[in-house]
Amino acid sequence: MAKYSVTQSAVTQLLADVRSDKIAIPELQRPFVWDSVKVRDLMDSLYKGYPVGYLITWQSVGAKLKGGQVAAHQQILIDGQQRITALRAAVAGLKVVNKKYKSVRIVIAFNPITEEFATATPVIRKNPQWIADISEYFNSDSPLSFARQYLERNEDVDAKAFEANLARLEGIKNAQIGIIGLADDLDVETVSEIFIRINSKGVPLSSADFAMSKIATYGDRGRNLRKLIDYFCHLAVAPHAYEDISENDAEFAATPYLNAIAWLKDEAEDLYDPAYGDIIRVAGLVGFSRGKASSIVSELSGRDPETRKVDEDRIPVAYDKLERALLQIVNNYHFDNFLMLIKSAGFIDAGMVNSKNALNFAYALYLRLREDKALSEGERKRIVKRWFVMSMLTGRHSGSFESRWEQDIRRIGEQGPANYLRQIEESELSDAFWAVSLPADLETTSTASPFFQTFLAAQVANHARGFLSKGITVATMSEHSGDIHHIVPKDYLQKNGYPDRGDYNQVANYALTETAINISISNKPPMQYMSDIADQVNSGVLTLGEMTDADDLAENLRENAIPSTIGETTAETYKEFLGLRRKLMAATIRDYYQAL
Repeated sequence: MAKYSVTQSAVTQLLADVRSDKIAIPELQRPFVWDSVKVRDLMDSLYKGYPVGYLITWQSVGAKLKGGQVAAHQQILIDGQQRITALRAAVAGLKVVNKKYKSVRIVIAFNPITEEFATATPVIRKNPQWIADISEYFNSDSPLSFARQYLERNEDVDAKAFEANLARLEGIKNAQIGIIGLADDLDVETVSEIFIRINSKGVPLSSADFAMSKIATYGDRGRNLRKLIDYFCHLAVAPHAYEDISENDAEFAATPYLNAIAWLKDEAEDLYDPAYGDIIRVAGLVGFSRGKASSIVSELSGRDPETRKVDEDRIPVAYDKLERALLQIVNNYHFDNFLMLIKSAGFIDAGMVNSKNALNFAYALYLRLREDKALSEGERKRIVKRWFVMSMLTGRHSGSFESRWEQDIRRIGEQGPANYLRQIEESELSDAFWAVSLPADLETTSTASPFFQTFLAAQVANHARGFLSKGITVATMSEHSGDIHHIVPKDYLQKNGYPDRGDYNQVANYALTETAINISISNKPPMQYMSDIADQVNSGVLTLGEMTDADDLAENLRENAIPSTIGETTAETYKEFLGLRRKLMAATIRDYYQAL
């Protein structure tokens, strides 16, 4: 069976199909990213008969059309949204949604004598030789009267040249644009592969893009559910946009969805700022127990996962599930309580989480466990925190994670969350992991390493103080940009046989410390600065770190997983120091994890 068809459509027919919803453009309610110059260039290309590229559509089954009708087949535009929106603006005279979600006009002018297109300006509008808004000509009741009035204003122009060029402008309405229609029985992965091969830029089209497009085809409800996802993600990073959305999108403001996300306008939290792809994935797990975004497309298309046949009666049920899942996800209480859980595990800053998918799955797990009435609140928190940290340490949600997600959700349901988590821990967090694998994983120079960041989280959770700090904690320094200090100073190592950054920038040579302490230590070797501290402690004159006594100093070293022999470390014993520190860091992480 053919995977696609290629047809041609006139501009006016294309716009009519969009107006009647035969072709759905999910992007219409998102900000128009083209500037007026690109719109002008598109009109110029159509005028001169230049190709403007193919549009790509994908057949959708059971989409709702205007008037309540259901389409047997509706085309979803998956490539060409900006071109269609530009045509609607320039030819049909319709408004576009700008970055502030406000409807504005983009007006294109045309000079039928010089055959130039331009963005309309006050100067152009005052010049009678220009048609200040070509949409007025395209939509005039009498093109003949329009032409007569132009000639009355411009008596000195060449009438024949004017009429010929005006006819060419009129021809834009009948200019042919190619449409590649992809078959409705293709799966998302195949559609994406075809898209990449057709699209000369090779820009990948993600499964989440398809899911967002599919959601928007379900009439007003689908369009507003898509907006709910879009606006939630936008407000999470730009709370000030709430006023723009509430004032400029009357349709969405009239739904209960705006009120559901209104809390974001006062939110300053940035630990978890999900993109729409993240929300789609969480919704898939919460609403459908599915890990792949493409599975949501199948569900919303009414496709039975067992028979692979389409049953249109399944479609409204799927949208009900999606709506319930989304309203759980954007709920203020749920979202804030989940973030409090993650922070209580020590991950207090977005920079400490290098896996958005670990957060996504943990949030989905949190929401699903809220439905398990057999679990106490304490047990629910324990499971979510341990799962999140386990996934950070094992990379469980990296690589080809979608199938793993579905397997995990299924087994959590079958075996119970606590039993399944214990099974994973016994398998992946064995004594060998803590004693061998984790120290080896800490042999890295990357401060973004999930292993180093989990060590910092352990310090935060344990209320550990910074290196040689009397009272300032790692948590405080993490929130206020404390210094990453080389325990064995870089300058000392460079001058003593370690010029390679891969040696002196090992994370096992790092500790968070106060800026003043970092400056005071400078490039002194550990033997010298630790001797200085010991002398200060013994004399009672404290200038470095303000350690009160030897026991306090030993406790500080323990909090930072630094070997007690640090004062004896030299360039010759540096490698041995790194090995010891990695084992201590791994032991700190192990104790922290087991205490969660």
